[in-house]
Amino acid sequence: MTKLKITVGSADELVERTRDRIAAVESGTTPEELDERQPELRFGSYGDLFDLLSEQRIELLETIATRDPESISATADLVGRDYKTVHQQLSELAALGVVEWADATPGTAKKPLFPYDGLEIDLDLVGDDRPDPARA
Repeated sequence: MTKLKITVGSADELVERTRDRIAAVESGTTPEELDERQPELRFGSYGDLFDLLSEQRIELLETIATRDPESISATADLVGRDYKTVHQQLSELAALGVVEWADATPGTAKKPLFPYDGLEIDLDLVGDDRPDPARA
């Protein structure tokens, strides 16, 4: 496993990175080699980043990574919060690719998984790559 790299930057930077990946494939890099690179989640503003990295969401991620709960309900019990809130937060994290759901048969509980070793926060505070402070 690897760490999920979390950054803040513009959509233009993401488009440029995507173009670079396409060019790499066109020049002979295999998709498998691209997939071996560190996964990255990019936010458009510091506010969006801090919404993800709230204390409650970090506690959820840590609980899933260390306690391996069998369901959303079990996760809610472990963190001492109501099911509805935990379900909503896990669904948001899953939509971003931070959390995954274990394969489950229909009618069984959804088991949350944290598929990384950890999170790596990479913030450019100086230079051209930093986000526009007006948006942050």
